[in-house]
This record gives sequence, C-alpha cells and structure tokens, in this order.
Amino acid sequence: MFKLIVLAFSLLSLSQAGAASHDDDFLAARDAFRAGDALRLGTLAKRLNGSVLAPYLTYYQLQLRLRDASEEEVHGFIARNADSPLSDRLRADWLRILGQQQNWALFEAEYPALVNNDDVELACFALQAGLQRGDDAAVREARRKWLSGGELPQSCKPVFDALFAAGTLAAGDLWARIRLALEMGNIGVARQIITDYLPEKQRASLRNLEKVADNPQQFLDSGAVDTQSRPGRELAMFAIYRLARSLPAAAEPCWERLRTRFDAEEQAYVWGQMAFHAARQHDPVALKWFHKAEDAPLNELQMTWRVRAALRAQDWSEVLSGIAAMPETLQNQGAWRYWKARALKAGGQVGAANAILAPLSREHNFYGQLATEELGAVVSNPVATYEPGTDEIRSVRDLPGIQRALALYRLNLRTEANREWIWATRGFDDKQLLAAAEIARRNNWLDRAINTADKTRELHDFSLSYPAPHRDVMQVYARERDLDEAWVYGLIRQESRFVQQARSNVGASGLMQLMPTTAQWIARRLGLKHFRQNLVAQLDTNISFGTYYLKYVLDTNDGQPVLATASYNAGPSRARRWKDEHALEGAIYAESIPFTETRNYVQKVMSNASYYANRFGQQVVTLKHRLGTISGTAGEKACQDGDERSPSCDP
Repeated sequence: MFKLIVLAFSLLSLSQAGAASHDDDFLAARDAFRAGDALRLGTLAKRLNGSVLAPYLTYYQLQLRLRDASEEEVHGFIARNADSPLSDRLRADWLRILGQQQNWALFEAEYPALVNNDDVELACFALQAGLQRGDDAAVREARRKWLSGGELPQSCKPVFDALFAAGTLAAGDLWARIRLALEMGNIGVARQIITDYLPEKQRASLRNLEKVADNPQQFLDSGAVDTQSRPGRELAMFAIYRLARSLPAAAEPCWERLRTRFDAEEQAYVWGQMAFHAARQHDPVALKWFHKAEDAPLNELQMTWRVRAALRAQDWSEVLSGIAAMPETLQNQGAWRYWKARALKAGGQVGAANAILAPLSREHNFYGQLATEELGAVVSNPVATYEPGTDEIRSVRDLPGIQRALALYRLNLRTEANREWIWATRGFDDKQLLAAAEIARRNNWLDRAINTADKTRELHDFSLSYPAPHRDVMQVYARERDLDEAWVYGLIRQESRFVQQARSNVGASGLMQLMPTTAQWIARRLGLKHFRQNLVAQLDTNISFGTYYLKYVLDTNDGQPVLATASYNAGPSRARRWKDEHALEGAIYAESIPFTETRNYVQKVMSNASYYANRFGQQVVTLKHRLGTISGTAGEKACQDGDERSPSCDP
C-alpha cells in the first residue's frame, strides 16, 4: 500500500511539473512572438503541439508573416479556429493590411464577416472601398463619421479629402466638426482640422486657440475679439462657453456684452452650450439659459443635463418637457423612463406613471429597483430559478473555448482569457450562461462569474451575480468599523469584481482599489510606522484599510452612504460640492453627479447593497431609504481643498 501511495504521489508530482513546464513554454513563446523571434517561437511551438493553447502558437507564427501569407492560409486558420476570438483578430489584422494595400476587392469580400466590427480604422478603409465604387451609402456614412468631435485614425483622411474634393463636404460641415471638437475639449483635433482643411487666410484668427482654451476670461477681456469673420466669431463663442464651464456667473456678462454681434442661430447655440456647463456646475441659472437657447438643436448629452437641472429644481413639468424633446432611443433608457414616471406621478397622472413603472420594475438594476418601490412593492432577490446539473456543467466546461479561457486565466493572462470566455459564451442561453458562471465560480474567477450570470434574461441565480468571498475577514472589519456589510460588498463588487490583483490605470489596487496616497494616509492614522506600499495588495490589509477609509468618509458626510460612496470614488471635496443649497432626494443627487463614471458607480453600489442585504437576510431597507435625503449646504462651511480621491477636509 505504501508503495502505491508513493507511486501515485510521484505521478502527481510529474504531472504538475509537466503542466508547469508547458506553462513556462507558452509564456516564453508569447515573449518570442512579441520580440519577433520566429526561430525561437517555432521551437517552442513544437513542444506545445497538442496543447489546449496550440491555436495561439499558430496565430503567433502566422501573425509574424501575415503580409506574405496566402489567402488560403488565412482562410484556413479562420475556419479551423472559428470557436476562438483569434479567428476574428486575425481577420481584422489581415483586413488592416488589405486596406493599407488598397486591395479593395478582397477587403470588401472579407469585411462583412468581421464579428467585432467597431474598429474605426477598418471602418474608414471600408468607406474608402465604398467611395471607390461610388456607393451612396458610403457617402452618407462618411458624412456621419465626419460629424464627430473625436480623434479619428489616418485611414479616415482620404475619405474626407474625397468628400471635400467632390463638394459633398463644404464650409458649413467644416465648422460643424470644429465646433464638435471644441465642445468636447479636443483642442488638438480642432487644430488638426483647421490645419488640414481651413483656407490659410482664415487660420490667423485661430492661432491662439490653445491660449483661449487655457484662459478664456483673459481673451474676452483683452479687446482682441473679432466678430467680423467666421473664425473670429467661432473663437469668441468657444471662449464664452469655455468660461461657463468653470465660471457661469462670469460668462453671462461677457456674453451679454457681445451677443448682439451674433446672429440668432449663433446666439441660441451659445446659450445651449452655456446652459449645459451651468447644469453640470449645478448652477440654478441653467434652466433659464436652456430656455434662451429656444429651438437650438441640443445634442443628447445636453438634453440629459437639461432634465437633470430640472430634477434638481424639482420642476416636474420641465422634466416632462425635457424628456419629451429627447429622441425615442434616449427616452427608452431606464433613467428617463423612471424620471418620466416620477414626473407624471407628481402631476397626478398615477395611471400613466404606473404603466411605465410596471415593465421597468422587472429589470434588475438601479432604476428597476426604484420602479418596484414606486409601485409599493419591496425589492427582493429572485430565487435561483435554475441550477445547472452535473452533465450541463460538464458539457460547457469541455468546450475548447472554455478550456482555453481557463488555461489563460491560470497563466494570469486575463485580457486573453476574458476574450476567449466572452467569445465562447456569446451565443449561450440562460441555462448555459448559469452553467458557465458556476464553472467560473468554481475556478475562483469571480469577475467572469458575475458578468456571465448578469447576462441571463429569464433565469437567474443571484448567488452567482452577487458572490460574497472572504466573509470571515470582512465581517471582522465591518463590525469593528460599524459598517453595513452589504454596502461594503456592494462597493467592492463595483470597484474590483473581487479581483484581488486588480490595479487601475491611476494606480488604485486590491479588492477595495486603494490609491497609494490614501493608503499612506491611513497607515499614518493607524500608527503603522513600517508600512510598505506592497502590503496594500494583501487581502487583510486591503480590507482593513478600505473599510477604515469608508468609515472615515461616512462619518465626515453625516453618515450618508450616498455621499460616502461618491467620496470614495471621486474625492470628499467633490462629493460635498455636488450638494444643493437645500435638501435633495438621494436619487436626484446621484442622478445629477457631473462625472459619468461616478454617477454610474454610486447608482450601482447602492443597488448592489440592496441585493446583498437580501442575500444576507438583513432587515429589509428600501433602496430609496438607502439613498436617503442629502442635506443642504445652507449654513455649511464648504471645503475648498479641491483634492481628488485623497482624504481631506478633516472635520
């Protein structure tokens, strides 16, 4: 018996050593591909022949010589690997080469088969091909793409050059795009458009574009404003609304001094821009300025802020008219369906309001929860309506795409692993999605378990959508800090999806995504003299520090979780600055947060907290109660430090 145990242990050790060797070989092959070392890549590929990740080796090898590869080779790889995102990636890379070579016949034959077709560079190559054969649809799409204020790839320039040469794009279109770029703050994009397309004699008036962007007040006070030429007027209008972005009160007298020199369209345009920026600054003058804009065409972002300004003013008739002015696609979003129903209810139209709230209440999200509560029901987690069986789990687990995803995840190649997982599960029904989510959970891949379970439409398992790992540690610190455990879990779910190694592009790390400066501040507060930054990645330290800071921002915001949540994401000073002079419904405060990321964050954290509370069997607290009422600033001393996500404004 002892010999059998030794033999089994030896075989297991050999198996583990072999797996580790394969892992090392794959990572080395990936490095060889990145270095362009075809010889070493070929040697390693032979060792990994038959591996679950063998398609990646073939992809790497073909990529290195893709410009010289035959059509048959490319088609062969795509056909053999249709169950992997590698097939689509190779097709996209090949299309990029075909576009550069202007091989339009082959490009147009392949482009419709691209699954992930949101690559703007390839889209502009497709437009080049369409214009070559005189396709009217390509002309219309090219015009639509031109009317964008964002930076576009070089492949778009031949398209626009052709439209200008044909007279399809003219001076009005040129100024429309310059305006769009300036509205978005893309000064470099505006400068490039001016350089490429504006006649040289008109460029002189715009030579100080960057200086005007940096200090619009100085430009407007300098007496150098030229309203006689189109470039001069556009620059002056830009300066006015640029000033309104930070100082609405200073912008209005400047505009009143100049506006009679502008025609009705220009005046309405500037009022609309000023109103948008005033609304984001929570300045009550915003609604008055929106009315002055009259029939100026507002973009969708401006439309949403017109409604948000009305919400803060609790002007429910203005909320209704603002939503009615939106395009149907925007009106159908959950936010505007909910607020329309609230506005109708405020006007006594309860039946019409409930007709909107009833279908919205079936959606498992922030607005769906609020809709449920408006109807008088209590939000609860649906029971697990379906639990996949062993055979169903095995069937999904054995799919090559799932196997590749798990192998890549084990190698900590999270980007590639996520791509494989998303590709493998993209056509799944609810039962398969829940089976896949369970597989991810069993492999401690909680972010994939959450995202996959969240995609179900009819069948749900909220234990997969709202996992609660590390509760032994969490409960200790939640009790110690007197924090609502459900709220803390709701925040972590949004911060990191429970990825312990998560690191943001600004340096926040760990489950609770702590910034280095915040961690250092907490260490000093806790009296830790030998604190090192790498300790933040450790589970216990991360939760200890994160809950300490969460308790701090809660206590310094009068115990209001919505303000504390906003503070955790955007900084204490900003969260306080977004308050109104008078008390404000928590849902309206959250809706009118100027930063899209923070607005979504606060709504999702508070929604998550309700679901976790149900899961933990806590006493029922409605989402509306959790959101509470945000106290007004009347009589408060404002915090002026302007810091971002670091502790400041100590009481």
